[in-house]
Amino acid sequence: MALNVRHQRRVVDLAILRENVRLICQAVPDTARVMAVVKADAYGHGLAPVAKEALLAGASWLAVATVEEGAALREAGVAAPILALGATSPDEAMAAVPLDITLTVCTPEMVRSVQAAAVCCHREAPVHLKLDTGMNRIGVRDEGELRAVMETLSDCPDVRLTGAFTHFADADGQDMAFTDEQFHRFTRLTSLLPRGILRHCCNSAATHRCPEAALDMVRAGISMYGYPPVETSLPLRPFMSWETEVTYVKTLHPGDTVSYNRCYTAERPIVLATVSCGYGDGYHRAATGKAEVLIHGRRAPVVGRICMDQMMADVTDIPGVRPGDRVTLMGQDGDEQITAEDIARWAGTISYEVLLAATGRVPREWIHGSC
Repeated sequence: MALNVRHQRRVVDLAILRENVRLICQAVPDTARVMAVVKADAYGHGLAPVAKEALLAGASWLAVATVEEGAALREAGVAAPILALGATSPDEAMAAVPLDITLTVCTPEMVRSVQAAAVCCHREAPVHLKLDTGMNRIGVRDEGELRAVMETLSDCPDVRLTGAFTHFADADGQDMAFTDEQFHRFTRLTSLLPRGILRHCCNSAATHRCPEAALDMVRAGISMYGYPPVETSLPLRPFMSWETEVTYVKTLHPGDTVSYNRCYTAERPIVLATVSCGYGDGYHRAATGKAEVLIHGRRAPVVGRICMDQMMADVTDIPGVRPGDRVTLMGQDGDEQITAEDIARWAGTISYEVLLAATGRVPREWIHGSC
């Protein structure tokens, strides 16, 4: 077991994850499957543990960003269908085909790369076609480009088209007009494709707001992690907490300053607790002057500049704080809760980045708590 004498950790409650996935599976139309998006180390929650629990809870596909992520899942014993969402290079095709990882194609060159890998590996290679309906990252944009890819597919007998997908650029926005336009483009282009392939275009926001766009499968991303980007009736909950401890407690006098650049000055006698976490652990330095932590079930404002390894919190109104006391940076303590969205708001970013921010020196623990 890795040494952890700083007592800082992230705790991932897989029981809550399983309930989140179950709720999403129940909410989508009966004709639609659920693809669990586990890219980027499952948004910081742990690639293999999250993938396995999501499948047990009802997801039937997994989505990763890279072939390396898909390979890690296969090495962990995951046999379910896996889609690599990014554009496919020749090297990625050669690595993915033997592992039965479904690749994304959107140009004739990509199709030919997959065909070469399939011939080399003596096996058929499944692919999904990415359609660019307005995101402008990767994908076929019009009927001419679509025709070129389909003609190449017809010349590549070992490449099998099993799906087509797009990504909505603004499904969490106030105006759904552009999302509607993207959906119409998608349905028009997919009408030119063979019947029976899987069509999927709904991300988390669209899954909640556009059930008519569920088609054959939805991709559950940030909602699965308890942070739905739009209002939903589903009681989805975050399931990763971040904890550390108090290392030092002192009393400041009026006029004393705190941390680098002396950006905080005590206006009254205060009790200050030093907390073992900083931007070297992945806590956003940009949250300086706004962040709060939970100690003894109460909120304590972080004062002074957040340092690389430490931060300071005003615990004047929290009696009896001592070194070794637990500090909740993200999660629940008593009746109080700090979420990734709170930290994102303080740091001027988004919850996705907060969930991914913790560095390698913050160990993770996976538990099966009670829902």
